[in-house]
Amino acid sequence: MPTPPAPLHARLLNTVDIELWPSALLRARGNADARALARASTVLRRKRDGRYLAAVLASGLLPLVPRLAREPGIGAALDLLDASHDAPPRTLPHAPSRLPLDHLHERLLALGIDDGYAQRCGLALVAEPEWLLLAGRDRYRRPLWLLPTAARAWLAMRRAAAVDGVVLEAISGYRSHDYQLGIFQRKLARAQDLAQILQVNAAPGYSEHHGGDALDIGTPGEPPAEESFEATPAFAWLRGHAAAHGFGMSYPRGNPHGIVYEPWHWRFTG
Repeated sequence: MPTPPAPLHARLLNTVDIELWPSALLRARGNADARALARASTVLRRKRDGRYLAAVLASGLLPLVPRLAREPGIGAALDLLDASHDAPPRTLPHAPSRLPLDHLHERLLALGIDDGYAQRCGLALVAEPEWLLLAGRDRYRRPLWLLPTAARAWLAMRRAAAVDGVVLEAISGYRSHDYQLGIFQRKLARAQDLAQILQVNAAPGYSEHHGGDALDIGTPGEPPAEESFEATPAFAWLRGHAAAHGFGMSYPRGNPHGIVYEPWHWRFTG
């Protein structure tokens, strides 16, 4: 089945616990989902596990889970939904506001990451934006969410590379704190050592992907997030042209954060 076209000016609206997605960008996970998505304009999606919580129909809100009113964060999500009706995409502020860092300390302690982590790695806490703009799709046909400035810069940089015969693919863009937490939980469940995980993945709350201005870049035929990317024409093009588009490589060899060399990870700094 072909991927449906993305809505014009599509946005991801964001709260601490729940995301508000344009329904056209979501896949049905069963017949009930399919019926709801076909009629919905927006879907409330739990960040922790991706569960669809409610669909916004022309006739009102359709709960997709029992006891929706008891869902953590539902009040904030509904408040944001109401506010968005009065803020068309073209009139939104140039820079989205940032969400509070609720519950992050407890999540880090649960992973075994102590209070000294930030000082040891030199990474800053990164709050999530209240909304992000659709910047096309990534290699896996997933919606790619970025800050508006980063989205426009990425699309312009990709076009410029194409003119030079180079294909740039987004591997991933924005990731929530909950998504990053899931990465750690899955690796720990496979008996990976926490210290080794922290060499590859920043702790939840400390990844540049949380801010919506960083993305992992690849090129066709090259495996994602591998050091071999540095031998591709795409990486050579980025080294010569990314700065002109406002992007810089965050984790070169010998970076002070103790993170492995990541030639694929680039952040928009303007």
